Amino acid sequence: MKFNLGVVDADALPANKDDFFNRFHTAFAPSLKQKRQFRDEGNSAWADFQPQQGNGVRQLQQFLFDAGFLARPDAVDGIYGYTTQAAVRLFQEYIRTVRGDAAIGIPDGVAGPNTLGYVEKWKQANLGVSEWGKHSAQNPSPEFTQWMQLLSKAKSHFQANPSPIRQRVEAYAKPTDTRKVNDWDTAPETIHLIGLRNGQDIFTGRRENDDLFVLLIRGMVFKFWGSTDPNPNMADRADIPFLVEGQHHYQFGWHKVSDEKTVYRALRPATTGVLVFRDKNGDRVLTDVDIAAGLEETPNTTINIHWSGVGSANFSAGCQVIAGQSYINHKAELVPCSKFAAVSYGELGSQKTRGAYNVFTDLLLAYAPQGVRTIAYMLGRDETLRLSEAWKPEFVQETVTKMKKG
Repeated sequence: MKFNLGVVDADALPANKDDFFNRFHTAFAPSLKQKRQFRDEGNSAWADFQPQQGNGVRQLQQFLFDAGFLARPDAVDGIYGYTTQAAVRLFQEYIRTVRGDAAIGIPDGVAGPNTLGYVEKWKQANLGVSEWGKHSAQNPSPEFTQWMQLLSKAKSHFQANPSPIRQRVEAYAKPTDTRKVNDWDTAPETIHLIGLRNGQDIFTGRRENDDLFVLLIRGMVFKFWGSTDPNPNMADRADIPFLVEGQHHYQFGWHKVSDEKTVYRALRPATTGVLVFRDKNGDRVLTDVDIAAGLEETPNTTINIHWSGVGSANFSAGCQVIAGQSYINHKAELVPCSKFAAVSYGELGSQKTRGAYNVFTDLLLAYAPQGVRTIAYMLGRDETLRLSEAWKPEFVQETVTKMKKG
């Protein structure tokens, strides 16, 4: 038996495919919206519904929910869609890393005989709820609490001490997904992503993947690395955009939304776009000169949060990008993905995936509460950590260097 994207219990087949896919593909270009199929981004293919007799999909989903790899009971719907694919991949990743059993194979989101065998082993051993499932905003890890305290301290600090960047944002009058400081969300139930810039005002020839991303979700902390700054070699204009530091409203979506061979899951500005500074003097870094010149007048709708290959190159023309080579898990352990992380689009499929980036997007999909399709993204500098005694000044650089070796 094998379950993969598009498989559906026969009695759960949606009556209207248009209504079903409109919930997930709103960001697609018109040509892709018409496909009315699942985007299987692991192999550049598209998958239609594949009805089968019985309730095998529901049984698998119920296990994933009971074991803590799915957060919502409404996801037990008999349809092997994007959320179920994410939960299966998290289960595979959990077996591979937390339980230390590499025989589960590469986390690919396909529940074949080997993966289903591990499901049965879990049940027979009566393992119950996974470590990931036991955490919540009401039962957080100590590190989660520290990061949430930092968010609250940062909000209080900038309310009392508005920086030049904050002054520009506070004075901006048009609708935008960049929040004014009084509107910063610091609730532990919210999914938070923190981006910490490292040397954003130092020019080294090109912008490297040397920044830290901290995901706060379900009372747990996962760390990733990549870049919060644009790579000038990928931009289509000289005055490259730098996302404004502060909190932004992002939603689950897709990147490369007009290309049916490369479109994949990513985060996008939730509504009208986010605020950016442009590199006014052409030095390829964000400096006081650029900030003094002011914000770009119109919010930018294309500053996504997306994949940066294995991490050897910065894929960003202005977006926030995350590497696939490695990450740090909820126990502060380095998790290498380099054996199966693709360097670029051309390597995807054939036992190559987006590696750590898949863990990032799967956590968002599988653990988002019912009805929640957005996150709060807080972009700051490594200096932000000086507001707390929990981290030393070299934390960002040392953490990213550690992950690059994974």
